[in-house]
Amino acid sequence: MSGHAEVMARRGEIVRKSIGLDYARYVTGVLAFDYEGLLADTGYDVETVRALQARSAVGSTPLVELRNLTELVRSIAPAGRGARIFVKDEAANPSGSFKDRRASVSVHEARERGFDGVVAATSGNYGAAVASQAAKAGLGCIVVQEAFDSRGVAQPEIAEKTRACEAYGAEVIRLSVGPELFSVFLRVLEETGWFNASLYTPYSILGIETLGHELALQTRAATGAFPDVVVVTHAGGGNLTGTARGLRAAGAAEARVVAASVDLTGLHMASDRDFNRKSFTTGHTGFSIPFTTWPDRADVPRNAARALRYMDRFVTVTQGEVFYATQALAELEGLERGPAGNTSLAAAFALAQELPRDRTLVVQETEYTGAGKHPLAQLDLARRLGVGIERGDPRRSRPGESIVIPERPEQITVREVELDGLRRSYVANALASLDPETDLAEEDLDFLAAETRTRPDWVREAIDGIHAARG
Repeated sequence: MSGHAEVMARRGEIVRKSIGLDYARYVTGVLAFDYEGLLADTGYDVETVRALQARSAVGSTPLVELRNLTELVRSIAPAGRGARIFVKDEAANPSGSFKDRRASVSVHEARERGFDGVVAATSGNYGAAVASQAAKAGLGCIVVQEAFDSRGVAQPEIAEKTRACEAYGAEVIRLSVGPELFSVFLRVLEETGWFNASLYTPYSILGIETLGHELALQTRAATGAFPDVVVVTHAGGGNLTGTARGLRAAGAAEARVVAASVDLTGLHMASDRDFNRKSFTTGHTGFSIPFTTWPDRADVPRNAARALRYMDRFVTVTQGEVFYATQALAELEGLERGPAGNTSLAAAFALAQELPRDRTLVVQETEYTGAGKHPLAQLDLARRLGVGIERGDPRRSRPGESIVIPERPEQITVREVELDGLRRSYVANALASLDPETDLAEEDLDFLAAETRTRPDWVREAIDGIHAARG
């Protein structure tokens, strides 16, 4: 069996064979590539994807108005404020999350190309979604999962997802936290010759476009207008990218897209010590910040999730605020749902207080819950690791050290993530990927402007500032 370095040296060829996309065709500069061409050449559009998802029972999930939560918001908001809150109930998908949408297209593509099976690397819901869709399509499935720390301790949420993958007939390769995840994933692809159902291929992103498209049309049918604000739980960027593209395809380009993540500042995602000291396996800053500022850290040559292209605002909430929102959703709306969607729900609770009452805010997803996903399971693990649990002002929370659950709904707030800072970090990471003597052409500057939703002159100024800071 090949070692880590040998497998990584063959990465490009392994990925090319396992996806069937020649990424080199889309390179147009030293940084630039034809992003829209990469997506378009798959042959899938929203209507095509909707049709294939309907055949596998994916999508067409309900849009639910959260009337009781809206009334709670209005009871504490300034006079005349408190937008109507809706939620897209993605727990109605076959494996219980929006990730069935992205898995459906990858599995369909794998079957169309004659692959015998699919492989996915994930710690979360995506593995269950791929396993579910593969089972329906009659394909094999292997999920490579970063599951536990060096002591063999697994987060209950991750263990819950292992169980779900196996329930759908997938083989799960469970690994401890560390760099071997990607090399094992590549080795499995090479040895099986199966399809790479990566989270970051065009197929995955195109599968999510139907979510934004449905959401826009359902909101218009319910209210007479497209949503004013759509709040998206943000991790690797695919959720936000696909939803925003779907909104645009439906004609809802004016809807503001707000990214929301759990603030886990100070915890390192590759740290054995920190791995279990976070109560959320996705939708947190440990993924959202790195992938926003350099999306091509993914397991494919070019990531089709490009979050900075699509976000209008980026906010964070604390772990305790998400736990509070989870319980509020259950007790006020009779919906017990899992943690990821409740991240955007917690943010929505605060954001709705900023908007007039005649505006509409949509929480873009829910996910299923289970024994391992329940807040009590997460809080029990945190206590066993010495993390303090208390009630009070959530702003006193310290990731990995304490979780403070609000005592009152008005204690739920959002913290802003400054977008220009993320944009400059993106440009700095792009420059760092090149030889220092490399000259950027106009197509590269135009590409960076599109990536950061700015202008070429802003990019030039950012580059000059980065060079000056580096001396």
